[in-house]
Amino acid sequence: MQIRTLKIYCDVVDRRSFSRAAEENGISQGNASHLVQTLEQHLGVQLLDRSTRPFEVTPEGQWFYDGVRQLVKRYYELKEEVKTLHDVEARTLVVASIYSVGMHHMSAFMQRFSSAHPRAEVQLEYLHPQRVQQQVERGDADLGIMSFPQENAALAAIPWRTEPMAIVAHPSHPFAAEESLPLAALSRHAFVAFESGLPIRAAIDAALDKAGAEAAVALEFDNVETMKRAVEAGSGVSILPEPSVRREIAAGDLVKIAIEGDPLVRPLSIVHRRDRPLSELASRFVSELRADADFDEQVAVGPGVLDMDFGLTHPDPRKRKAR
Repeated sequence: MQIRTLKIYCDVVDRRSFSRAAEENGISQGNASHLVQTLEQHLGVQLLDRSTRPFEVTPEGQWFYDGVRQLVKRYYELKEEVKTLHDVEARTLVVASIYSVGMHHMSAFMQRFSSAHPRAEVQLEYLHPQRVQQQVERGDADLGIMSFPQENAALAAIPWRTEPMAIVAHPSHPFAAEESLPLAALSRHAFVAFESGLPIRAAIDAALDKAGAEAAVALEFDNVETMKRAVEAGSGVSILPEPSVRREIAAGDLVKIAIEGDPLVRPLSIVHRRDRPLSELASRFVSELRADADFDEQVAVGPGVLDMDFGLTHPDPRKRKAR
């Protein structure tokens, strides 16, 4: 049985399509179907139920897929490692990241890293937080960038940076005139929240409960970008990581209000599988990203560029209250 046949089977299951798997492997759809049929004959079981459209993976097919996909992935990793044994930078590194990690900053970092390591191929993909964890656990990503990382038997976390969080409102909201507010002030105000089940939502809910705040959740989203748009539209106030709203603050689209009392922060970490030592390229990526943790993101404001340091500049011409 050839490893290529196993790879094609895994690709067919991953994409739920013979045609897409065939195209990616440079063969015809008929050839891909024939290879899977040959594999079924070799195993003596039906892997795919073709009586439905799209086809369904049988229990035997899923069991076989779960067991063979890591074998296939590891084979191609070893093949690449052997070919580049004396050139540690001529490798591929796959990084999965949550959306709100700071696309502007990450784009600049990726450019610098690629320039410093021109033979390396680094792929950065933005995903839902749960998908980031799944991609790393399954071995489809070498590294993951997550907030509120939860270590387990499969994953280890390397601390990266800690971001302060703040109340964010539309400039016309009554809170916009305030420099700072206690969390209790959010009671009964329409609130734009993170999606239930996300670790960041649990942390914010715990802080609100501790402060005795009863926020009226109006909308829930799974990413910061959509939440910012909702606040800009006047759907309510929110609590967001400060770095993620710098551009909107500078442009005057949002207003930041500091949280009084205990600080609320979002920890960011780089996660990887415990059972696999980091490659030399991955180690360099982690080291350089951690060294770049205390960045001060450049924010464009009209002509020119402004170095935004939260709290020093506010676009609203009205004077803000000092509490």
